[in-house]
Amino acid sequence: MPLAPSRLISVAGSLALAALVSGCAGNKPAAPSQVQMTSTAAPDYRIGPLDTVQVFVWQAPEFSVTVPVRPDGRISTPLIEDLVAAGKTPTELARDIEERLKLYVTDPLATVMVSNFAGPFDQQVRVVGQAMKPAAVPYRANMTVLDLLIQVGGLTEFAAGNRAVLARAGNSQTFNVRLDDLLRDGDISANVPVLPGDVVIIPQSWF
Repeated sequence: MPLAPSRLISVAGSLALAALVSGCAGNKPAAPSQVQMTSTAAPDYRIGPLDTVQVFVWQAPEFSVTVPVRPDGRISTPLIEDLVAAGKTPTELARDIEERLKLYVTDPLATVMVSNFAGPFDQQVRVVGQAMKPAAVPYRANMTVLDLLIQVGGLTEFAAGNRAVLARAGNSQTFNVRLDDLLRDGDISANVPVLPGDVVIIPQSWF
């Protein structure tokens, strides 16, 4: 029985996507088991959009608030509007708040703490494709693929985990990662480090 034209288009599209994923994952080197950071010291945390910051102003509780960092990277606090927060360390933001408050408070002393972390985009690791909850995850020191998969709830039943690809933004390299071996077979050798800006692409199994 011949297939309807719409069905033929659907089948052709599925086969094309399968070929694309196969080409992406094929002949890739394995992800390195160790990675070298550009600096031996951990960099200071920089505030990103959607972080939540707690601002405490000594002896001025009316200026002490907890506020979200807006998608445009700015915050608003009492008497301070549209102050850029994204890209700054908490200490740098505290000094900027003090400078603004000098108009209203004598010798203000501010402290900023980050209570909910999203981080700037270049400090996130992204998981796309056949994860239970594809997401951008804030990078943490010494983070591994296993940590990342726990954050996104693991693989779907349709995932081709051993054909997953890790794309490294810093040098445009791509690596194969064996997620099925790691999660389903407990092969710890498949657990590899990730770096800020990495993207893990998990294709769908077609067979």
